[in-house]
Amino acid sequence: MVHHEVLSLRTTKRAQFSDITRDIHNTVAKSGIRNGVLSACSLHTTAGMTINENADPSVASDVLWKLGQLVPHQDAYHHAEGNSDSHTKASLVGLSVQVPLQDGRLVLGTWQSVYFCEFDGPRSRRVHVTITGE
Repeated sequence: MVHHEVLSLRTTKRAQFSDITRDIHNTVAKSGIRNGVLSACSLHTTAGMTINENADPSVASDVLWKLGQLVPHQDAYHHAEGNSDSHTKASLVGLSVQVPLQDGRLVLGTWQSVYFCEFDGPRSRRVHVTITGE
């Protein structure tokens, strides 16, 4: 069995991590699939996906801060749109995550959440979710 869904979200800052675990969980519940694998993929070249700590918000801000140091917004880029740093950060983070499903629940660690990673906002964004299983 396979279930596809596109989640829509709106980011509010140029760079931010948005916890979309609840939206992902709701998609799993709607799918009726109890055991399998979920894949969530950003449909954008200046945004990514990751799994990281959900207990301390400074973790996400630290990651954004360090990415900003590694790949500054202003540099000697050739891309004319002014968002080359966003493309680079999205490539570094990656565009998708995979999470196992067991008994209708996401298999995540105690402090883990699924994050949409915005690097060129604020914008309206989409995440494609595919759930495969039984």
